[in-house]
Amino acid sequence: MRLNMRYQGLEYKIPFNKPYLTNRELRYIKQAHSLGQLAGNGYYTKKCQEWIEKNIGAKKVLLTHTCTSALEMSAILGGFGPKDEIIMPSFTFVTTASAFVLRGAVPVFVDVRADTLNINEDLIAEAITPKTKAIMVVHYAGVGCEMDKINEIAKKHKLLVLEDAAQAYLAKYKGKYLGTIGDIAAVSFHETKNIISGEGGAILINNEKFIEPAEIVWEKGTNRNKFLRGEVDKYTWVDIGSSYLPSEMVAAFLFAQLEKSEKIIRKRKEVWNIYHEKLFSFEKAGYLRRPIVPEECEHNGHIYYILLDNLATRTKLIDFLKRRGILSVFHYIPLHSPPAGKRFCRFAGKLNVTNRTSDTLLRLPLFYEITDKEIEYITQSLGDFFRK
Repeated sequence: MRLNMRYQGLEYKIPFNKPYLTNRELRYIKQAHSLGQLAGNGYYTKKCQEWIEKNIGAKKVLLTHTCTSALEMSAILGGFGPKDEIIMPSFTFVTTASAFVLRGAVPVFVDVRADTLNINEDLIAEAITPKTKAIMVVHYAGVGCEMDKINEIAKKHKLLVLEDAAQAYLAKYKGKYLGTIGDIAAVSFHETKNIISGEGGAILINNEKFIEPAEIVWEKGTNRNKFLRGEVDKYTWVDIGSSYLPSEMVAAFLFAQLEKSEKIIRKRKEVWNIYHEKLFSFEKAGYLRRPIVPEECEHNGHIYYILLDNLATRTKLIDFLKRRGILSVFHYIPLHSPPAGKRFCRFAGKLNVTNRTSDTLLRLPLFYEITDKEIEYITQSLGDFFRK
């Protein structure tokens, strides 16, 4: 029997998320402890990094404390400094922008597409200035951005392409894994993601010129990795960096998840597909809009969201579902809206789709152990709301 989960002091029969455990996590953590190295860059760190490199094709992978850490490393590796600009969507998590603001750079927001809710590639070129250094794409809900056109724009203007692939592990664009298409990518293994380590992330290096600098930044600005490989007889401080390594405990937990990652993704996509089928008639009746996944994209079942008519309807629906013991949640407050966004960033053109999406998007419960009966209860509750 599943225990009711609590959120903001309230109990829910059906939570929005429930972390999935493979039953190997504690065994691997115990083994990591017995090996005698608890700090990072040990046995399980290497196993995770090699696993990801082999399975998705990134040239170099380094585990990090969080996806935020990976984004901060991206900003350092990209050489961002005061007044440099980076183009990105405003409909994203705060650290997509704050990682670059920490370096003194200026995020420049452009609107998202109405279909995928990803950065609108047709608006990027007009946002480019002599100060622009990179384009940051965010693969929302594990659905890929239009990477061919974005890479073409970047090549023309000699810009870096950075991927915020926090939600996109094992999702694909034209057969290529998201996170392996730009120069550098950041991935999340936070407990709300498909594959988890509690808190955790990774930086994926696809441009070879950043591999050695990434190792230095990752290891507190030292060349310790060269020392560990026997390439130098001692290691020393050679550049800026910080302590971005997670502990072996975190890596051991993550490896248990990576081993079962295809199974986890497959189940989440099955749940996503059930929602999608059941909500077809709701969309046809004009009650909501379902997610749109372009033909060239293969999503990973990370989020199932619906788009409603307006903010008032969404607020009423959240409350209605709450009374039935179902936790549904909205998503980002656009980064151009809060005080820090107005202070540190700017935007190019109007952000109408971004604003409308923020007001009308609602995410439904989706986790590995959700049952068909619970999905039926959720969709029936939606029907009761719209038809009342």
